[in-house]
Amino acid sequence: MAAIISDKFRIFNATQFLESLSEPVGGADTSAERTRMYFFVGRPQRWDAYLEIFNQNATAFVAGDEVYIGANYASATFKAEIREVYENSLLLHSVGPQTNSVPTAGQTLKGWNGTADTNAEALTGVYRYATEDVPPVPLDNQTEKYDVYDDIIAAKRITTDFARSVIRRFNWDTSANPVFDMWKPDYSTTPGSGGQIGKTSATGATNIADAKYYLINSQYEVFKCLYNGENPANPSGQPATNEPKTTPSAGQGTYANGIFKEDGAAAGKYIWKYMYTIPTDDVLRFLSTDFMPIVLPSNASRQATEAIATGAPNSIDVVLVENAGQGLTNGTYYAPVVGDGTGAIVEIVVASGALESATVTAAGSGYTYGSVVLQDGLVNGDAGWTGAAVGLYTDAGLTTSATGAVPVSATGALEVVLPPQGGHGSNFEEELNAKRVMTNIRLTYAEGDGDFPVDNDFRRIGIIRDPYAAGGTTFATAPTLSGVYAVKINGATADFVADEVISQTAAAGGSAFGTVVSWERDSGNAGPGGAGVLKYIQSPSLHTDAGVVRAFENSGNAITGAQSLASGTVDGGNNDQLVGVTFSSGLASPEIGNNTGEIIYVENRRLITRAADQIEDIKLVIEF
Repeated sequence: MAAIISDKFRIFNATQFLESLSEPVGGADTSAERTRMYFFVGRPQRWDAYLEIFNQNATAFVAGDEVYIGANYASATFKAEIREVYENSLLLHSVGPQTNSVPTAGQTLKGWNGTADTNAEALTGVYRYATEDVPPVPLDNQTEKYDVYDDIIAAKRITTDFARSVIRRFNWDTSANPVFDMWKPDYSTTPGSGGQIGKTSATGATNIADAKYYLINSQYEVFKCLYNGENPANPSGQPATNEPKTTPSAGQGTYANGIFKEDGAAAGKYIWKYMYTIPTDDVLRFLSTDFMPIVLPSNASRQATEAIATGAPNSIDVVLVENAGQGLTNGTYYAPVVGDGTGAIVEIVVASGALESATVTAAGSGYTYGSVVLQDGLVNGDAGWTGAAVGLYTDAGLTTSATGAVPVSATGALEVVLPPQGGHGSNFEEELNAKRVMTNIRLTYAEGDGDFPVDNDFRRIGIIRDPYAAGGTTFATAPTLSGVYAVKINGATADFVADEVISQTAAAGGSAFGTVVSWERDSGNAGPGGAGVLKYIQSPSLHTDAGVVRAFENSGNAITGAQSLASGTVDGGNNDQLVGVTFSSGLASPEIGNNTGEIIYVENRRLITRAADQIEDIKLVIEF
């Protein structure tokens, strides 16, 4: 079946994403008709190769030892050093003999202490290679999403203030961008099966989405190229000479009614359509090396451009000399653009019997098709003609036929460049191919009264749609949300360390385990240890005991850090709100309902380190 998913469909999806952040206007923030997007950070623990194990014998694997697969260590097909040991999994590094060595599910894994086998054995399950420099590629499955939820540190609401449609960035730079494409409605590829010939742009693009037809100038003004000097002698256009501006200097060009025209000795005499000016706030938030924002519909410069377009929709700005021809009578003539619109007039110069130039002197409106007929103009009453003006005339009013301008043997052709639907400047997102959305999230110190800890790093970012607030079925609406568990500690013997494993013996038997995200001593507690707030995550892949993730309790049993050896008890009488979380009997759960909402975007990264005096400015670009 011959079919395509058009760029307009992608643009529609991007636009809908943005609109979802504020619709329905005036509706309750908790309404099911509204969409609530949250940007989240997660994965405080390092990236290591993960290996699931099962059917382990009585001999334990030991961190610091190695594991291998094979008849013996010397001939092993897979080797790695054990970073950490968990109940049903190992974290590995220094994978060999090659980094792409992969254990097959169900193989026998053996322990090695550097000199001899340890007699520890298990069967292998799921394996994922990763290092701090090579994060794993996220998997689009439900198991992976459960894991992502378990590692969320905190989330921040995405509003219209933090999101924009963005397009590729092209600067006014005559070295990097000597020639620009002109906007045309008919760029297309040549199908491999044949049957038709595509039309490419000046820079070789086979569709408008890949063409280089707009720019941002030094004043953060965005212009769209309507004409690039293309003519029969220069079918690929000509170099741009003068920077388009709304306030050009003398000799650079002229600007009027949203149109900049090159002046002076400019070879191609480019014509540019002014679109909008990026305000300072958007420059700081959404302008990057590769992308530039489209301003919101409320932006004044955008509204002014749209007003020009709607005032004369589907007007004609450019007519090209498609074929110079021969045998025409020299002179300057005027011709109407014939089609379903009205009012467009072209000035045509013929020199040495050929078409030299075509300049639009009146843009008209209402054109979805059009052409310029090269024949002597027809005058009402002449030979019974009573229709609209057609052909060449000697005056701009189209009242006097250019008799003899087009002899029978003469040739030549003009191409009317049709505007986008509605006209240039009527639909910014479609005209500029805005199939991408950028979110800009600024994490300011310990934002959210401590929801975003500053004493750890993160390795994962993403977007979650419509999570519930913890403990119910009401959509979360707060500006920031904590994604971690917390305990209020009394009498810690030392400071807990980020990323270490903590444990507590459960009152009913077994043990609770977790990984430390943050340890913050109470205000005024100057020495190590003492009282403070301990934040942690729990994951079924790392923190099970006899197959179950057990909760930490207010039981009087100590919580101990495996690395720091810090030990303290839960302050069971604490019901305060501290560092972004609310305690109940010394315990606090995540503010995000577990496994609620939909994770719609995940990106695994190398670590991003936080600090108490640091602001992270994260630009996330989503292409639809």
